[in-house]
Amino acid sequence: MTATQLPDQRPRTIVIAGAGYTGARVAQRLAVRGPVIGFTRKAHVLKFAAPFDVIYLVPPPATGATDPRLERFLAALPAAPGRIVYVSTTGVYGDAGGATVTEDTPPAPATDRARRRLAAEMALRTWCESRNIEWVILRVPGIYGPGRLPLERLQRGEPVLAESQAGPGNRIHVEDLADICVAALLNPAARNRIYNVGDGDHTTSTAFLGLVAKLTGLPAPPQLPLAQLQALKSNVALSFPGESRRVDTTRLRQELGFRPRYPTAESGIRASLPGAGSQVRS
Repeated sequence: MTATQLPDQRPRTIVIAGAGYTGARVAQRLAVRGPVIGFTRKAHVLKFAAPFDVIYLVPPPATGATDPRLERFLAALPAAPGRIVYVSTTGVYGDAGGATVTEDTPPAPATDRARRRLAAEMALRTWCESRNIEWVILRVPGIYGPGRLPLERLQRGEPVLAESQAGPGNRIHVEDLADICVAALLNPAARNRIYNVGDGDHTTSTAFLGLVAKLTGLPAPPQLPLAQLQALKSNVALSFPGESRRVDTTRLRQELGFRPRYPTAESGIRASLPGAGSQVRS
């Protein structure tokens, strides 16, 4: 799925808030369609003319119960956009004990970060619906790609949870996420919809790290049972993913026609290795 395969709409400016790792790739895809304006979270003055649409990728602050960054952004918009795509997190579902979650699963965020994301989702929907503006929410898992593989962690030899105790993983390659952002912005079917994002490969985090080690020639990380990992009382233990869920992406595939470029962890890792030649395709 590429930008050229998506339904045509009248030309309008595309505003990308948070034009970083993912946003830059989104901008390259959309630049062939018309003007694109990208900026970081530090932008204070928003100057662009209607009509325009928005893709919002800026994360909430590290503290607090809401997302004042999003609130300031919405208040600073010079006019009403046609559609806003908000990139959220699958963390809003909390711990499902390895069970499958769909967009109809009630959110139950267990971390402050996820609570801020859910608060931002609700604030965006309220703001848009009161102004008859279309919204789309993408609930995104871990993002990986070139420059975003856990190489340093492997080099440090940090232990991981034993595969027998590891729950299903959820992730998306950055190139696939960029495609999804474009589809969410341009596809009429996405109007006022929430979409779970993922590649459909639920390889555990332990197995994912093992694959990265294998494909880069680094030593495989030592595996420890949960009790021993928690007993370390270090950043390693704190980084252990205490939530487990299998994110269902049926709606994304059926409504937006999403087919991942990298449907398996191995294919995505190979494309992300230095010198692999992973390209942004328009």
